[in-house]
Amino acid sequence: MSYELDPLPYDYDALEPHISEQVLTWHHDTHHQGYVNGWNSAEETLAENRENHEFGSSASAIRSVTHNSSGHILHDLFWQNMSPEGGDEPAGALADRIAEDFGSYEAWKGEFEAAAGNASGWALLVYDTFSNQLRNVVVDKHDQGAIWGGHPILALDVWEHSYYYDYGPARGDFVENFFEVVDWDEPSARYEQAVELFE
Repeated sequence: MSYELDPLPYDYDALEPHISEQVLTWHHDTHHQGYVNGWNSAEETLAENRENHEFGSSASAIRSVTHNSSGHILHDLFWQNMSPEGGDEPAGALADRIAEDFGSYEAWKGEFEAAAGNASGWALLVYDTFSNQLRNVVVDKHDQGAIWGGHPILALDVWEHSYYYDYGPARGDFVENFFEVVDWDEPSARYEQAVELFE
């Protein structure tokens, strides 16, 4: 199977002024494409090694699959979590669950912002299928710190390539502006899917 980079679900300038056209172009077309390419290359190496029964490079290829597939999957979710019509707070079942599991939307947001400020990669809201609750997660790179069974609901990329051109070292300003473009329809649908599967 060969993986491909889907186009953005909106125009490159659609999230301005919160995220610039230049950043979206670089981030999607160069960085995200790089993870897709890396995943495909690693899968090719593994297939060749299996065919030839030579496994000297398999361990590094498996690590490459883990890193690049996680990068591709999380970036895909990140693009879907945003839209020009975003900026509201969650509603319905997801809003109720956030209030139940975190105490309030404000408490969840404060904790999520703390995660985003500390991560060397991603801040994620996940549905933890082991404890059947929502949980904020700090994920370094794309795959370090993830929870086994964690079903991603909302993803925020805080690698420097996602904000430095627009915000410089002021990551907190980028995180604040992310909430101006979050479209809660996608996270709500993913939450409802998780509940249907795991509760």
